Amino acid sequence: MFDILMYLFENYIHSDMEVVVNHDELTDELTRAGFHRQEIHKALAWLERLADLQDSHASPYVNKSESKSTRVFTTEEVARLDCASRGFLMYLESLGVLDFTTREMVIDRVMELDTQQFTLDDLKWVVLMVLFNVPGREDAYDQMEGLLFEEPEGLLH
Repeated sequence: MFDILMYLFENYIHSDMEVVVNHDELTDELTRAGFHRQEIHKALAWLERLADLQDSHASPYVNKSESKSTRVFTTEEVARLDCASRGFLMYLESLGVLDFTTREMVIDRVMELDTQQFTLDDLKWVVLMVLFNVPGREDAYDQMEGLLFEEPEGLLH
């Protein structure tokens, strides 16, 4: 499923191409690209739920005000998000790339992924997908895109 999300993001969303709205046509295209229909339906449902997160009735945490509290991860979240991933989420919050709402949206989408292995690089792509879908977060998206694609210069110690 994650491969399909990456395919869609790289070939449609990130490339500024117009996204095909018709699910049947999109499913046919993804099938021709070599993806299985069941995984395609899961990926499209994942994207629909991402869009639904902006609806305050579906996810009331989106409308809660930001607080200066510490996020405590559930056992399931800790099992999916390793220490580096959780630290990266906190880092993005400290930079202002993520706020309370977008952080919770990212965690929600990560937990919904149907994958055994989940890496820090996968998390970065999920953050990018979430920020792309949140109106008014274009600067945060650009900043995250820079963090994802920029190569460090000089020696790393």
